Amino acid sequence: MKPSDKDPFRRRSLVEDLTIRAMRPSDVEAVTALVNLPNFRYGTLRLPHQTVEETRRRLEPVQPGHTNLVAVIGDAIVGDAGMTRFCGRRTHAAALGMGVHDSYIGKGIGSALLGELIEIADNWLDLKRLELTVYADNDAAIRLYERFGFEKEGLLRAFGFRAGKYVDAYTMARLKF
Repeated sequence: MKPSDKDPFRRRSLVEDLTIRAMRPSDVEAVTALVNLPNFRYGTLRLPHQTVEETRRRLEPVQPGHTNLVAVIGDAIVGDAGMTRFCGRRTHAAALGMGVHDSYIGKGIGSALLGELIEIADNWLDLKRLELTVYADNDAAIRLYERFGFEKEGLLRAFGFRAGKYVDAYTMARLKF
């Protein structure tokens, strides 16, 4: 099946010249700068001031079953996304994580990244279950995930400590059979 513009997972970005590609070892400094942005970090469990070395340990060496993507405009990395396939009796499932540059939120970058991960999951890995965790107050991300077929499965109370208080999160999953 060839990708088409009518495919809901191939939504066009509102930004010209957006490219989604595999993350490279040379991207480590740009990805570190991205994950340290205040709004990007706010949606994750990362602490402020992540170092290049911490990012490198997370990204290198690439393990089997991991897909790491970046969204690029020109030479600038404006988003990243990852998918980790489980093993053993959970090889049919994978966990997702993603984020978008603070200045590019709402411009289709998240849709492009999520669409590419789902394309890989559905048409190259035959994954049946994709799952993620999202803070319960991240309405924009929840709407994005729901648009791509994810459903809330549970509430994780006091999931993470962020900005001086405990916050809840949802577990969400997309099933394909």
